[in-house]
Amino acid sequence: MSAGVLVRRAVLGATALRGGGAWRPTPYQLVGFLFWLVMSLAYWRVPLCCDAGQHAAVVERLRADLLRPRHPMADLPGAGSPYYSPFALAQGAFARLTGLGGWEVVRLTGPLNLLVLLTGIGRFVRVLTPRPWAPVLALAAMTLLWGTERAWWSGYLGLMSMTGNLPYPSAFAIGLTFWAWALTGARARDAAAVRYVGPGGLRPPSGYAALGALYGLVLLVHPITAVAAALGAVALVAGWQRGWRRAVVGRWALTGAVAAAGAASWPYFDVFALAGDDSVDAMHRRLYLDLGGQFWLALLGLPALWLRARRASWRDPLVLLFALDCLVVAYGWVSGHYTYGRILGLALVPPQFALAVELAAARPWPVWRRVLGGAAAAGACAGFLTVQAGAVVPRALDPVGFEQPPDWPTYEWAARHIGPGEVVITDGYHAVHAIAGYGPNLAAPAWPDAALDERERLRRLADVRAYLDPGSTRAERAAVVRRYHARWLLLTPRQRVPEEAVVVTWSRRTGEVLARVGG
Repeated sequence: MSAGVLVRRAVLGATALRGGGAWRPTPYQLVGFLFWLVMSLAYWRVPLCCDAGQHAAVVERLRADLLRPRHPMADLPGAGSPYYSPFALAQGAFARLTGLGGWEVVRLTGPLNLLVLLTGIGRFVRVLTPRPWAPVLALAAMTLLWGTERAWWSGYLGLMSMTGNLPYPSAFAIGLTFWAWALTGARARDAAAVRYVGPGGLRPPSGYAALGALYGLVLLVHPITAVAAALGAVALVAGWQRGWRRAVVGRWALTGAVAAAGAASWPYFDVFALAGDDSVDAMHRRLYLDLGGQFWLALLGLPALWLRARRASWRDPLVLLFALDCLVVAYGWVSGHYTYGRILGLALVPPQFALAVELAAARPWPVWRRVLGGAAAAGACAGFLTVQAGAVVPRALDPVGFEQPPDWPTYEWAARHIGPGEVVITDGYHAVHAIAGYGPNLAAPAWPDAALDERERLRRLADVRAYLDPGSTRAERAAVVRRYHARWLLLTPRQRVPEEAVVVTWSRRTGEVLARVGG
């Protein structure tokens, strides 16, 4: 968060020897701490869901073998899987040191990611403006000004989505992105000042190299967030850089070179090979299906962006960043590479933060700013009451009936009977997303992964469907069990237990049945 304020006052005695400085927190430090506390508690009360099982499985595989982890969800080699990032490696090392399981480590990661995110926001906004309340308003705009229909996806930063998405690598990468933007903006302004103060005012190259390492880390942790991070770097340098001297160009080239070299040297996967991987494009198409309902409140920041463009031309970094983000999102739709829609969450940052900077201006306000502030307040209330309130208002204290975060079941009841690495046949929606996070493998992984040819994954899915088909024969089922060395079935209440299977336990909550098959 932004630096505190040092207040000088007359002092007597021994205190005077220390200069008499009394530290006072800035508005953002105070509000940011309260937000971290409330949001961490809100996150902690909600069961982990959705992609959390995948990330817990990654931790489990790294806990078993840090150097040569297996595929996150299948009994297959894991070489080339982009899930084995530096972020995941740190989680795996922590799990090995503490003895915690994948789910526990993922759960503990949420508050840490939130801390990185909040400090990054504060640092970036302070580069945009010295107005002390701007970071507070930016945080409010970023978490409330989305839409009046729920937008739940990794990398989305509304209050509701934060309850489930805080432990993901995307949240950590976005926090690092804000830090990288803050450092980039500061250096771009310093380099521009060299035009007036001389070449000696440039920062040393080591700082630019460190900045490149930070961008390289973002690329390895969450490659699609790195696209938005790179667009922000381009916008900040193009917007604020003046006087392209040789020393300035060399320093920015060093930043890019270190970022690329650092990412290319990562031994677990080839991040640049992911650029041609279209296996996840189809699943991201729904990102584009309800843009109006999910994002329209962020458009309240467009007048603030227009004002910035009018005052500082199109080279204002927030204006330029918004234009670049829109172009990439549009490219994703037109080209069919819908994965680029994943930057939609960060594409809202320019109008949200521009609005925050504008409303942080000192009073008295002219009429147009009062109107803008009133519209922003009304939009924040609308976003909170229609979508976001359930994230922080528990059902027991809810007088209205706000929509609550997803309430997924756990699978500890089944996992306690399944040995690490043993293969499970299941197609239950919650089960395929969650059970691998406890250590077992799936016959058919839920998600595409560069470590497994997509045709092979689809063939495995077809085999699982064939096994669970009520019309399958015992011989056909036995062939599937032998092919994948399966030991367990995890069946939904509507699926029959095969005659050769032995029921071991069942869930009172979901009615799902765990049965043993094979040897």
